[in-house]
Amino acid sequence: MSLADLTIAEAGTRLRDGRMRSVELTEAHLARIGERDADYKAFLTVSADRALEDAGRADRELAEGLDRGPLHGIPVALKDLIDTAGIATTCGSRQFLEHVPVEDAEVVRRLTDAGAVLVGKTMTYEFALVGPSFDLPFPASRNPWARDHFTGGSSSGSAAAVAGGLVRTSIGTDTGGSIRSPASYCGVVGLKPTYERVPRAGVFPLSPSLDHVGPISASVGEAALTLDAISNASAASRLSEGLDGKRIGYARGWFAADPETDPAVLSTMDEAASTLSLLGARIEEIDLPDYAAFEAAGAVVLQAEALAVHTRMLAERPSHYGRLAYQNLLSGLALDEVDVVRARAAGAELSRQLQQAFVACDAVVTPTTLSPALPFSAFDGVTPVWTHMRTLPFNVSRNPVLSVPMGFAAGLPLGMQIIGRLGDEAGICAIGAAFERGTHHSIQRPPAGTRR
Repeated sequence: MSLADLTIAEAGTRLRDGRMRSVELTEAHLARIGERDADYKAFLTVSADRALEDAGRADRELAEGLDRGPLHGIPVALKDLIDTAGIATTCGSRQFLEHVPVEDAEVVRRLTDAGAVLVGKTMTYEFALVGPSFDLPFPASRNPWARDHFTGGSSSGSAAAVAGGLVRTSIGTDTGGSIRSPASYCGVVGLKPTYERVPRAGVFPLSPSLDHVGPISASVGEAALTLDAISNASAASRLSEGLDGKRIGYARGWFAADPETDPAVLSTMDEAASTLSLLGARIEEIDLPDYAAFEAAGAVVLQAEALAVHTRMLAERPSHYGRLAYQNLLSGLALDEVDVVRARAAGAELSRQLQQAFVACDAVVTPTTLSPALPFSAFDGVTPVWTHMRTLPFNVSRNPVLSVPMGFAAGLPLGMQIIGRLGDEAGICAIGAAFERGTHHSIQRPPAGTRR
């Protein structure tokens, strides 16, 4: 087994008992990136010199008795929407081709304080808007389970990097599902924390009232450890809990009758709910606020805020955008202030109704997406393609959500969302970890040289 396949906990044990150095671990990850990333297109920039420098410092500190925590000496990757001092941050756009920040984003400073090793920047849809695009100087990331399929977006490279075994954990952003959908499509774990649990300073905004920063990782435990390093959460504190006595609401009505729901998603989600019950949880079907209204309210706010962020660049350098991003931003022009005020009010009321579910439930489960990953042949780079998910309402409501692998359809992964009370990352991670232990989904990884 390559050192790159060690879990964060396994690597940490070896780093601390002297059987391995961070430099060795980092070199193994850099070698893995060199071997596989030509197929996966997960990384925009591999910061090998920075990584080896970080690793050398981690080794010296551990040898001197300074232990910064579970991520000390562990390689990580960052979505290329997150500022890194001295390393290009392009946001996936020609607008920022020459942009090299002079300061790290706050989340990067926290990773550095935790002793993490930065191995590079991962691909993103342009400004986290829409994709995949084929008219940009950056290739679209490819799903390690089937390279002729997309990864979902916009944290596309972060999910591909983890699924492909290039790193064990990475950082993405999520405004309408962009941590959770690629995690689902790529068969890994995505954790969208409670709003503002992770600071957004130095992360290029898409929609400031909906933007979240969080990890995409190979397992629930690794996602929890990563979140704890970049936030004031204690997501890893309850990972060993079982499900006895846990009350979980199953929002089956949110998707079961939707014509876009792949039959495999319905049957796999039913099986996942049954598994949670067998593991000790009390499962009850519940009703949530109307999904379509929730999504519509969130979409109006997102489009209006995105247009406001980009107004100056749209006026000064419109030709520097790719076609899909440009079209998407211009759709915000159809909205007026009354539309946005009404959408915010509707979102607030729907969020209030959603919180009522947690009076009787410790968590709620739904599928993350309504189908497995689409093939690239479904995208022409001209017409936007909406992939059906069940994610945006929880950006509006700001609840923490964990997406975990729950099975496969035609050899492609499917994901289940576990939604928790505001601030209860530890609770949903406990449920996710119990589900992970009770199934075999999380240990399955695409073989190197995967099909197609």
